Amino acid sequence: MHMADALLSPAVGVTIWAVSAVTIAYCSKKVRTEMDDRKIPLMGVLGAFIFAAQMINFSIPVTGSSGHLGGGLILSIMLGPYAAFLTIASVLVVQAFFFADGGLLALGCNIFNLGFFPAFIAYPFIYKKIIGSSLSSTRISVASMVAAIIGLQLGAFGVVLETAFSGISSLPFSTFLVIMHPIHLAIGVVEGLVTASVISFIYNAKPEILQSTIEVRPISVHSIRNIILSLLTVTLLTGGVLSWFASTRPDGLEWSITKITGKEELKGPEKGLHGRLAAIQEKLAFLPDYSFKKDSGTNPATKKAEGGKLGTSVSGIVGGTLTLGLSFIIGIMLKRRSRII
Repeated sequence: MHMADALLSPAVGVTIWAVSAVTIAYCSKKVRTEMDDRKIPLMGVLGAFIFAAQMINFSIPVTGSSGHLGGGLILSIMLGPYAAFLTIASVLVVQAFFFADGGLLALGCNIFNLGFFPAFIAYPFIYKKIIGSSLSSTRISVASMVAAIIGLQLGAFGVVLETAFSGISSLPFSTFLVIMHPIHLAIGVVEGLVTASVISFIYNAKPEILQSTIEVRPISVHSIRNIILSLLTVTLLTGGVLSWFASTRPDGLEWSITKITGKEELKGPEKGLHGRLAAIQEKLAFLPDYSFKKDSGTNPATKKAEGGKLGTSVSGIVGGTLTLGLSFIIGIMLKRRSRII
């Protein structure tokens, strides 16, 4: 559900950039005062895990579409909403700048749609309400499914609204809305199952991690050591190997656009802010489309095929490492600043 710049006007893109920046600043302040230092490594590893997981598109039967994990709810459940928002922002920044996944003008929208709704709507008002005062495997499964589906539906609605307010595409609001939501309902069911599986694993292994997040209290370093090692292993396998088997079908957003316009990709303005940001992204993205760079005349599908498994593996490992480092550095800097203040 990564938006491209072609869907957005500069006014809408810059406005949501500002909204996301303010939210990042607010979350940074909350993390400085609330998050336990011992969860900072977990913040980095989870960021790397979500980056790798998002590389795996899964096919949606019958539709010809695919989807991928958003991951915002997993981060919120394990880190709390504020650190989760910063972590998903780190993932999306790495994807946009170094892998050309999502536009730079659209980066603020992507952070908001994939971060705000799971962290500040689905997690506190749906997941936590269903969980109640005591954790259990059944409650975790139900809460994860419902919260993941609603969070993704809200994100899809955000995409439609932002596109409609921009007014530069040929996507009618009502038609876009009707097509976007059913396909993202199907994707949300899969995301809910994955979220429930991951959180159930954490609950069975170290339930105090989930309890500490709900109660906003410190956690023993011994409680996360094995979880971190397990997540690192899964991240390497996911980004380095499992990403080979990702579906090549268009994701829910691309599929919806094709259904309406008959085109696989919409082209935005080539001049002005769109053109300048596209030029910046082209220079910075050293593994565009999660593959090695090819000649500018080569289309994206051919690029990916020629890059092969090696390019995908390198992208998964490099991207996961960059995200881990960025998330970890953010956590360290915020906690150090809190001590100085």
